[in-house]
Amino acid sequence: MSTTFEGQWYLLYVSSGREEQARRNLEQRIKYLDASDKVFQVVVPTTREIEIKAGKRRTLNRKAFPGYIMVNMMLDEHSYNVVRNTSGVVGFVSAGVKPVPLEEEEANVILKRMEEPPTEVKVSFNEGDSIRVTSGPFVDFIGKVSQINQDKGKVKVALSLFGRETPVELDLWGVERI
Repeated sequence: MSTTFEGQWYLLYVSSGREEQARRNLEQRIKYLDASDKVFQVVVPTTREIEIKAGKRRTLNRKAFPGYIMVNMMLDEHSYNVVRNTSGVVGFVSAGVKPVPLEEEEANVILKRMEEPPTEVKVSFNEGDSIRVTSGPFVDFIGKVSQINQDKGKVKVALSLFGRETPVELDLWGVERI
């Protein structure tokens, strides 16, 4: 007879900004209280984003739900107490007294989203901001942002060329806010 260790996903309230600490505390507690046969996985739901700052492009992991972590477990009195009494865990998301598991489909969407390549591009400037060009033929030119197209990774900037303002389309990572 084979046993599957597939529990249900539950959402936990944790201290905002301390999701990683709560995850580590819970994983240590599971290990020391020998609850790994009931509590299988602890996850801080994140999404990957591309941020462009000071002309540099980098990928960041952002918390999808600040103040929450997910735990995959088989709920019984022992596993409930192990999770509930962990430092940093405020409580289970529930309807009333009994914790309510996430729908399997809902949990799968969150977990799948964590594995997707980054799609959003975060920029550190807005329309109307002054920027400096950091690469290309217009290096060190200063201009005003007139339009941002994050889907294409482009920005339209009004640069002063030959004494008059000229709109120029540049790469997002080729400009920085001043």
